[in-house]
Amino acid sequence: MENQATFVIAEAGVNHNGSLEKAMQLIDIAVDAGADAVKFQTFTPHHVISVHAQKANYQMETTDSAESQLDMVKKLQLNETEHEELLNYCLKKNILFLSSPFDEGSANFLINKLGVSLIKIPSGEITNAPLLMGIARQQKNIILSTGMSTLGDIEKALGVLAFGYTKQSGVITEGKMESAYYSQAGQAALQGKVSLLHCTTEYPAPYESVNLKAMGTIRAAFNLPVGLSDHTLGNTIAIAAVALGATIIEKHFTIDKNLPGPDHRASLEPLELCNLVKAIRQVEVAMGTTSKIPNQAELANRAVARKSLVAACSIKKGEVFSPINITSKRPEAGLSPYAYWRILGSKADRDYAIDDPIQESV
Repeated sequence: MENQATFVIAEAGVNHNGSLEKAMQLIDIAVDAGADAVKFQTFTPHHVISVHAQKANYQMETTDSAESQLDMVKKLQLNETEHEELLNYCLKKNILFLSSPFDEGSANFLINKLGVSLIKIPSGEITNAPLLMGIARQQKNIILSTGMSTLGDIEKALGVLAFGYTKQSGVITEGKMESAYYSQAGQAALQGKVSLLHCTTEYPAPYESVNLKAMGTIRAAFNLPVGLSDHTLGNTIAIAAVALGATIIEKHFTIDKNLPGPDHRASLEPLELCNLVKAIRQVEVAMGTTSKIPNQAELANRAVARKSLVAACSIKKGEVFSPINITSKRPEAGLSPYAYWRILGSKADRDYAIDDPIQESV
């Protein structure tokens, strides 16, 4: 859609390290940067992670390798009261509070206790059908990240959401969810409530792994708004995604990349986040429309930059115009150079000094 503003999500995630004070500071940074929303993560660790779960490689590199994933995540949890304080602080600061639930209880808390109307589903939960179903049943808008997914994975998740949004009853089967996806009511619900984010689930993501062109594939396959959850270092890829039509940009940020914790290293620092939002807004303005016409800003330069036919040397009245005595020079003050061949061989109806604009003989 032309001239649509990009929705910028500053992903605080767990970069507060379990500290409410740091979480508040992250909100301030997002506000100062001009982000549209600041996003956290909501979870009950033992409902999300088993005692057998291993850390991802990047987590092993950035945290205590002897510590379990469950123990790591326990230190990054904010309780319900702290969530309420963050929501109220966001309201005070006029920035949208978002969070990603990782379990059904957390989703219900966000929806029923905090009253959020928009839920961000992280890439790892795209196959968590009960979680998706519970959120859709409550008719909430969803931003769905698609890291690690195929088009088939995305379609199955959208089938779950379509089934939930259309409030179908009875025994839930994969066949019924597929039918809901292809139904007119299901498609209408998805069109009104769901956005998709292309994503590479690696922290940081190598540039060669991003495959930005897949955004267009996802958009064409599902006819839904598509954005990017960007895990690369720096701002280049997110800015490029906006130029490719991303309607949402999500980017991790932190107070300091050197803080302990799993996600700081792949996050933006405050000035980098400010620069990202500024660059996104500049790209939006520059995108313009699909019309190719002279812009008002450049019309004043046309007379200076374009050329017209002039005398290359002194020309006497009655002399024949030839490649020797006429040429093209700035400014655009007379006949267009397109008239060059038309006037070759005709006679001058007056005298010309060098650089005088050529006039067509009457």
